[in-house]
Formats: sequence, structure tokens, C-alpha cells
Amino acid sequence: MNLDFSFLSFDVLSGFVLKGLIFSFQLTLIAMVGGILLGTALALMRLSGKPWLAVPAAAYVNTMRSIPLVMVILWFFLLIPLMLGKPLGAEISAMVTFTLFEAAYYSEIMRAGIQSVPKGQVNAGYAVGMTYPQTMQYIVLPQAFRNMLPVLLTQTIILFQDTSLVYAIGAYDLLKGFEVAGKNFNRPVETYLVAAVVYFVICFSLSMLVRRLQQKIAIIR
Repeated sequence: MNLDFSFLSFDVLSGFVLKGLIFSFQLTLIAMVGGILLGTALALMRLSGKPWLAVPAAAYVNTMRSIPLVMVILWFFLLIPLMLGKPLGAEISAMVTFTLFEAAYYSEIMRAGIQSVPKGQVNAGYAVGMTYPQTMQYIVLPQAFRNMLPVLLTQTIILFQDTSLVYAIGAYDLLKGFEVAGKNFNRPVETYLVAAVVYFVICFSLSMLVRRLQQKIAIIR
């Protein structure tokens, strides 16, 4: 196999790949923020002790965690426009789908973080006259976020890797950028190899940052 990477200049990368890289980061950031907010709400619903809140939240989480992400992407992209009567576009569909899907995983992480806070602190909050929302806001959730921050960031790295699945609906992500460059220069093998290296470098660098953060948190404790 004769590999030729000479065509990969700065102009090629900025012209084909940069647009996809920006969208992949945007999708990751939006899905992370939205997923954590929705996931926290789902976790609180499951821990509320009220069946009318816990049962729907548990059903949502278990359903999302039991379906492959690519199927959810395709379902949302194909079915929602039929319900609304107009297409949403691949990028918007990807953002909404990833947010809803990742919320199920962030929910389980947050639920574990909330349960890791000693119940004595919760009871102490009630003892001084705090309500349930106040106890969660000022006592439980800050500690839960700190305890689960490395796991949340690790899930975000996985989320970034999963953004390549939007290729199934034609969204222009990082992988799509490399694919277009490969087709234009008739070098698909080389571009896919470079794409794999780029994904590895980004994810490995983020993993090292998470490891350092985890060590700092451990020292604080």
C-alpha cells in the first residue's frame, strides 16, 4: 500500500477539517451542558421518593440507555420532521438528540454523586430549617458535582468520540471533514488514518487533564 500524505497542507485542513472540528466541539459542549442540567433534574426526580416523579424518570433513563445512540439519531432525524411538518436540519437534530441521550448517562452519574454525600449532612440541613430544594442547592449538589467531576468529564470525552455518529445523518463534523477531503484528493485511506490520529490526540490529551484533576481533588480530600 502506497500511502501519500503530501496533500495534507494547512489550506486543506483549514478548508475541509476545521469546520467539522468546530461543529464537533460545539455539539460536545451543548450536549454536555444540556445533558448535565437535564440529567441532574432526572436524578433528583429519581431520588425524590415520589412515584409520580421517580417512575417516569427511571423509564426515560432506562430506555435511553438501552438503545444504541445511532438509532436514536436516525429516529429523531427522520420522525420528528414528520411530526412537526418541517425538517430541522442535521445539525439541530444532532444537538437535540445528543442532549436528550446523554442526559440519561449524566443522570446516573449525578445520582451516584448525590448518594455519595452523607445523609447526616442532609439531615443537618433539615435541622436548621432548610427545605428540600435548599438542601440540594446549597449542601448536596455542590459536593456531588465535585465528587463526580472526573466521571462527568470522562463521559464528555466519550461524548466527543460519539459525535462522529452524526455522519449517519449527513452533519458536517470532524470525521465528515476528513471524508470530504479524502474524496476530493482521492486519498480516503490517508484521511481516515489522520482522522484516527486527531481523535486519539484530542481524547488522550483530555484524559490526561481529567487524571490531573482527579489527583488534585484527591489531595483536597
